[in-house]
Amino acid sequence: MRRLTLIYFAFPLVLFTAEIDTVLVYSQAMQKEAPVVIIMPDSYQSDTDLFPVIYLLHGHSGNHLDWISNMDVGAAADRYGFIIVCPDGGYDSWYLDSPIDNECQYETFVAVELVQWMDSNYRTIRSKKGRAITGLSMGGHGAIYLAIRHPENYGAAGSMSGVFDLNQASSKYNILEKLGASNENPGILAKHSVVNLIDQLTENSLAILIECGVDDRFLAGNRKAHSIMLEKGVQHDYIERPGGHTWDYWVNVLEYHLLFFKKSL
Repeated sequence: MRRLTLIYFAFPLVLFTAEIDTVLVYSQAMQKEAPVVIIMPDSYQSDTDLFPVIYLLHGHSGNHLDWISNMDVGAAADRYGFIIVCPDGGYDSWYLDSPIDNECQYETFVAVELVQWMDSNYRTIRSKKGRAITGLSMGGHGAIYLAIRHPENYGAAGSMSGVFDLNQASSKYNILEKLGASNENPGILAKHSVVNLIDQLTENSLAILIECGVDDRFLAGNRKAHSIMLEKGVQHDYIERPGGHTWDYWVNVLEYHLLFFKKSL
């Protein structure tokens, strides 16, 4: 691990009260380092307790700096007493392990390697009861996808404007460049879509919060996931609010996700 800047300032300028680390974490699966922002609440320095960890994922074409560049994540960490971790998930990885690109193994990196690294380097609650994951758009897909596929690691998961049916995004968001051509791999998008993984959830195994704006272009996939969860009896919270696929919407609803995690973990 190499530590970079302690505090990152970006436009628009945001002042943090919590301690911010930007580190490089080595991924054995990808054979490279990936940058990660770690936000620690004020109480981390004065308290000897173990802390819950929230993994907060960015969207397509974003990076590890997106969240701290758009809101005061440090103040949120202070309010709830969470360590908040913002990994770089690749420009267009979809948080998948690509069968054709060895440098795109972001499922393994985020859900396995980074969790282990955090538990080894910070005072974390080292069980699923102390971990949650959420994100926006591509990261909303990633959060629910990883939580379903790695139930041993997360006690709660959320999604903001998540892309739950990858067929909705296959034409312009580089998914097939990571998974391979659909004519060579029939059903490859369906296999990796959240709407088709809900059957893997077991009763009360995961606290789930799904949020989507009523003007969001991916609303249909969110409603589909909600409908399937109702049909399957999967307990979850589902909320539609005014808003679209924008940072104004995501900054507003993150507060509700953190409150949900505070009650769930």
